[in-house]
Amino acid sequence: MSYIGRGTESISNVEVLDNLTFNGSASYTLQKSSTNFVPSSANNLLISISGVVQQGNFSVSGSTITFDTTVSASDTCDWILHYGTGLITTVADGAITEAKLGSNAVTTAKINNGAITSAKLDSGLALGKIGQVVLASTNTQLGANNQDTNTFNFQGTITPSATSSKILVLCTVNAMSNGGGGRMVGRIRWDTTSGGTSGTEVTFSQIANDSFDTSGMSSLTLQTLISPNTTSQIYVKNIVAKNDSGTQWYVQRYSNYSYMTLMEVLA
Repeated sequence: MSYIGRGTESISNVEVLDNLTFNGSASYTLQKSSTNFVPSSANNLLISISGVVQQGNFSVSGSTITFDTTVSASDTCDWILHYGTGLITTVADGAITEAKLGSNAVTTAKINNGAITSAKLDSGLALGKIGQVVLASTNTQLGANNQDTNTFNFQGTITPSATSSKILVLCTVNAMSNGGGGRMVGRIRWDTTSGGTSGTEVTFSQIANDSFDTSGMSSLTLQTLISPNTTSQIYVKNIVAKNDSGTQWYVQRYSNYSYMTLMEVLA
């Protein structure tokens, strides 16, 4: 009996599966784009064989469909439609896009480290994973007394696991003006040599506040993303300096800590 009802081309949320090649047996493997396909149930399938729509005369187990009777090799599979989401055993590269993810659909409890690779995500969603995190700190008081003279404050070290990795640098420096006024700058440099002020300068930030004196602290925040292109240990340095002719500045005054966080971002 032919199918009577709503046009199948108008049914929403339909998966079009690969046509079957009949060989006179009753069981066959369902596939979509040559990949095994697991339907939600037999009731979700609609199949046309030699111009006659079939429904309810077969069962499914995993990706295997078994008809109630053998299907002759002379019969032709016209099309197979699956209503609903179904289960695809292998997700195609780039198949998961932002539009396919609902708001708040992915929770922390559902995320397994390494389960979702960037190859399976659309390029707009692919994010590097954090390979390692290193924390450096100091509470050694220093005075930034001379205008535009760099003073080595402290450094953190990290060894990238791959040349393609990037290093996210987050640095917070506690600073205080001795009597108010003036400006102070902070810089981030990195190289493969410990200590000193040499190396590649990648970012700088500036405190410009005339109100802080010996009773108040100001936080200088620096952040940058560097591409060292090496698997050797690198040194990420915090440099401070006074930037004008105002009063003297101190960092880590009264043993207050400054911090640097280094995070390896894997490609």
